[in-house]
Amino acid sequence: MRTDPVVSPMPWVLGVLGGTALHLQQAQLWPLALYTLMLVLSLAAAWMACLHRCHPIRFSVIAMMCGALLSFSQSGWRAQVFIAQAMPADLEGRDIELVGRVQGLPQFAPQALRFGLRVEQAQVDGRAVALPPEIALSWYMSRIVQPELDSIEKADATDGQIYREALAEQARRQPQPVVPGERWQMTVRLKAPHAHINPHGHDHELRLWEQGVGALGYVRTAARHAAPVRLHAPRGAWIDRARLATRSAIYQAIDSSTSAGVIAALVMGDQQAIERADWDLFRATGVAHLMSISGLHITLFAWLATAAVGVFWRRSALVSPTLCLAVPAHVAGACGGLLLATTYALFSGWAVPAQRTIFMLAVVVALRLLARPWPWPVAWLLVMSAVLLMDPWALMQAGFWLSFAAVGILFASDSSGQQQQDRLSPGRSWIQRSLGIAARFVREQWVMTLALAPLSLLLFQQVSVVGLLANMVAIPWATLLVTPLGLLGTVIPPLWEVAAGAMLILTKLLAPLAHAPWAVLERPAAPWWCAAGGLLGGLLLVMRWPWSVRVLGFALMLPVVLWQAPRPASGHFEVLALDVGQGSAVLVRTANYSLLYDAGPRYSKESDAGHRVLVPLLRALGLKLDLMVLSHGDSDHTGGAAAVLARQPDLTVFGSLPLDPGLKADRNSHQACRSGQRWQRDGVDFQILHPSEAFSASTRKSNALSCVLMISAPGGRALLTGDLEAAQERQLVAQWGPFLRADWLLAPHHGSRTSSSAEFLDAVKPQWVVVQAGYRNRFGHPAGSVVERYQQRKIHLVSTVWCGAAIWSSERPAQLDCQRERSARYWHHRQTPAR
Repeated sequence: MRTDPVVSPMPWVLGVLGGTALHLQQAQLWPLALYTLMLVLSLAAAWMACLHRCHPIRFSVIAMMCGALLSFSQSGWRAQVFIAQAMPADLEGRDIELVGRVQGLPQFAPQALRFGLRVEQAQVDGRAVALPPEIALSWYMSRIVQPELDSIEKADATDGQIYREALAEQARRQPQPVVPGERWQMTVRLKAPHAHINPHGHDHELRLWEQGVGALGYVRTAARHAAPVRLHAPRGAWIDRARLATRSAIYQAIDSSTSAGVIAALVMGDQQAIERADWDLFRATGVAHLMSISGLHITLFAWLATAAVGVFWRRSALVSPTLCLAVPAHVAGACGGLLLATTYALFSGWAVPAQRTIFMLAVVVALRLLARPWPWPVAWLLVMSAVLLMDPWALMQAGFWLSFAAVGILFASDSSGQQQQDRLSPGRSWIQRSLGIAARFVREQWVMTLALAPLSLLLFQQVSVVGLLANMVAIPWATLLVTPLGLLGTVIPPLWEVAAGAMLILTKLLAPLAHAPWAVLERPAAPWWCAAGGLLGGLLLVMRWPWSVRVLGFALMLPVVLWQAPRPASGHFEVLALDVGQGSAVLVRTANYSLLYDAGPRYSKESDAGHRVLVPLLRALGLKLDLMVLSHGDSDHTGGAAAVLARQPDLTVFGSLPLDPGLKADRNSHQACRSGQRWQRDGVDFQILHPSEAFSASTRKSNALSCVLMISAPGGRALLTGDLEAAQERQLVAQWGPFLRADWLLAPHHGSRTSSSAEFLDAVKPQWVVVQAGYRNRFGHPAGSVVERYQQRKIHLVSTVWCGAAIWSSERPAQLDCQRERSARYWHHRQTPAR
């Protein structure tokens, strides 16, 4: 019997997946008119194919092409519409008076309040301007300045009235509680979304794009600007207001902010409430997926809601049979459970796992009500295509792949056939049924751990070795105890404290596993084809097939485990100037030696370049550092050192100043860098040129003491200068003369006007100079006069702002690669003449 091709969604679904994947590879968008034409053609072709039956093979080809064309064109059309509303370059950095409505869940950080705003009106110097519809703002705390009492007494001696009014005016400019739906008027400064682009790094610009954020900025609170004013009480935004009220109630009910953050994440999906130390614990033990509103939580909620609605529907017949006669109880229960689960998913923030679960539940309910027993791959792919049509950029998220891969693996390895057989088996006692459930649970955890390990290595370059054991404890504990208690706490608040106590017990159980030296397996980032083969190998191992077939899975998984990142050839070296914003961090690699020069800035109390950039990069490259050189003590060069040393406590550190007491490192491994120090690795020479012992004793100025490192190989030379200034540049020229000649130069002091003197540049004669600076940094680096100096000497100047990470190798000294060009996508911020 031939299946009617019209009702078979498989070709359409595969076309949607292929079209979306192809669209996300575009470096530049096509014209809007072309996307519109493609969209119309795809819809017309689909309509004609449905009206006129044709051969099944031909219909499948047409359906696949229509799905690909539709997904490709609608994604491009939406992207062009979003780009048309981008932040104008001429408005960046200017004071803008705007009126807007708060949206989303406000986030509280030390010294700042962060929230989203939907712009309604905007003016610059009394002139109306167009801004992106949605912006993200930070409202920073400012220092309270005590007014001068003498001047107040001379102006008005009314018992401190003016003094109190002055303090009250400053207090009004401090961050105020904002509620979703409120309308505010404030003065802000904005800039286009611009993030760091590094190899194997997180694409934060894509995340902002997916969230619809068109500009970033902060509230202006200086005395010359009008204080922010709340214009209207909250209107609408019921879900976000309920989430904010719930989070506030949780923090009031639970004494420990750490426990409160975890409960808030489990109840209403606020993952940012979980502290970084807790995230490290959950990732090391492989239970991080439980610390948010996961598919498991929503499925459990849907099951309970379906049962409750069904019981209510049947009980209503005792009063009146009207409901049961109008709608059967099983239909009401299924639809009611789905509706309540959707409400819960919206309340949790509507993340990708929540979307996937709701769509999967909707497909299951629809197929059961329509009596359409589709195979699980069709339903699985149909849900995936539905998610991608709504959010094409979800395909670039790690959560998307882990979520759908987990469901697919469970279906493929069992397809629920064994569970169905167990339910139909008569004569089984409750003990046998309980043991059967426990056995299936253990098998599912083994299946998930083994089959998803290659994908985890591809996405995160690490997999938890203790994850199987940790999940066997954490899944029932968090899903059947902590989460239900947290949800019931919305009705009975004292239960939140009980849930927090249960969560504390779980973290104490997980801590010994996380701290074990072998808890996490780290491997270098393998190519996608290795991970695809490894995922297939993991799937083979867990299938219910003969071992003669399943054993092939081990061979397919070997490339993922044994992969080694390529390194420079012996006698050569590679310099990777990382994109860390306003700071410095340079990774130098030879055939068997790795050196980190500076560790980037500290962005806030919770974040630094070490955690954001350096540690993920070192893990992805499979590197263990041999030496870290901290050129001097400024925080924009040492901010990430603590994270690096936490990963590798025995690392040797060179520095011109004593090691910061806050850095948890072996004090015996710290050495002062002094002129004349020299060593060789793999045919590459390393030499410290500055500071000398005498100079170090004569000054304590941090920039002047910057360690200057020369790296030499037969193919080329690189000079790393820290924050050296003109006076020390002249000393280097006088002391080293022609030895300063280099092909690659790290711009002294980020291109400050106090550095890069003419004498120094004439002595170095670099072919390339790299400036590590932040986008629209407040120092104006690189200075215009310095840029002109480089241009006069025909030196190629590259800024990490527009290059991203800059990669240069002594094997190809005439070539420099930019990570922004290597991984260019249309959502990345681009340089324009106005910028």
